[in-house]
Amino acid sequence: MQPILVTGGAGFLGSHLCDRLVERGHDVICVDNFFTGRKENIAHLMGNPQFEVIRHDIVQPLTVEVSQIFNLACPASPVAYQYNPIKTIKTSSVGMVNMLGLAKRCRARVLQASTSEIYGDPKIHPQREDDWGNVNPIGPRSCYDEGKRIAESLCVNYSHAHGVETRIIRIFNTYGPRMDPDDGRVISNFITQALRGEPLTVYGDGSQTRSFCFVDDLIEGMLRLMAHPDNEIGPVNVGNPAEMTMLELAEAIIGIIGSSSHVDFQPLPKDDPTRRCPDISKAQALLNWEPLVDLKTGLAKTIDYYREELRRAGQI
Repeated sequence: MQPILVTGGAGFLGSHLCDRLVERGHDVICVDNFFTGRKENIAHLMGNPQFEVIRHDIVQPLTVEVSQIFNLACPASPVAYQYNPIKTIKTSSVGMVNMLGLAKRCRARVLQASTSEIYGDPKIHPQREDDWGNVNPIGPRSCYDEGKRIAESLCVNYSHAHGVETRIIRIFNTYGPRMDPDDGRVISNFITQALRGEPLTVYGDGSQTRSFCFVDDLIEGMLRLMAHPDNEIGPVNVGNPAEMTMLELAEAIIGIIGSSSHVDFQPLPKDDPTRRCPDISKAQALLNWEPLVDLKTGLAKTIDYYREELRRAGQI
């Protein structure tokens, strides 16, 4: 077997995926340009003969010999992907072309890490894979939303035109250790603010909903989808269908930490979805997958990680 390529392998999800693949005995090539990926996420793998790292931006062509490609390369938090929106679009379009071209040459299977942002501010709830979405194509989030939609289209068309085996996973909000404390996503924001005793920033009135999947569950779904034999499986939602409001999440985190923090309400950002929750019936039927880690358990593990990170940085 040729090695397995993980682009974005030093990121939050990518590093956990690299761990799991190495544990399974695979040789892994981690590719990352370290824009949002962090060396400390993969430091424990350095020196392992099954693992190697290439500093590379997939917007530029890459020549390696691999059997599978997990394409996770793209900033995922609004703060990161809006920092350089043109670069974000290029990663999901030009970068996707490069990875599919590599797969065509190597006859490798590709798994594209897509996103629930495909659905935009959904009109159908919970979100099903046959929903075309309600996305603002020129809004501040469009660099990410439309880039991921382009990437999905490229996967389907490379599959039809060139026989490239592709899998598309639509990832809903995922959390856990190694998520950057300053990436601007809600769980990292709330935990770091609560640990520091700062007000928790809630946008709007806090009634907007999300559902949160622990990283271990997400990686298991990703591996099962890559292993699925059917090339016509289509996009698959992977996430936790337990929906909650942002205010409920804030109160839960304050309670677990025992923080004295209060909630600070701020204006709702433009195009922020009002509801987000996956229909995972397809993943249950085809992958025999569903999340196993409950929110309280996952939050406790994540809080422990952030507490250690902030102590090391002298912030608490």
